[in-house]
Amino acid sequence: MSCGHPHETDCSEVLDHLYEYLDNEMSADSCAKFKEHFEECHPCLEKYGLEQAVKNLVKRCCGSDDVPTDLRSKVLMRIEMIRSGQAVPELDAFTEAPSA
Repeated sequence: MSCGHPHETDCSEVLDHLYEYLDNEMSADSCAKFKEHFEECHPCLEKYGLEQAVKNLVKRCCGSDDVPTDLRSKVLMRIEMIRSGQAVPELDAFTEAPSA
């Protein structure tokens, strides 16, 4: 996706890191670069708007559901495995977590 014009921040970089931007997980400098890109690039701005709308819809529809404790534990364990550089087997959220 691109508007066909050159930008300081490439469209592919913006789209690859869109959820980091949406989740406020970027540095202030990176956020500023993305905001500038959205002002210049209509296709990326549309994609941002669509993803933001989906995220808001999911939050509105599912935001009040409690997360099962065992699912939360499994997710946190997988995050820790990834952070530590361990191989993480593909796993269905409803199957048993691998033993450590």
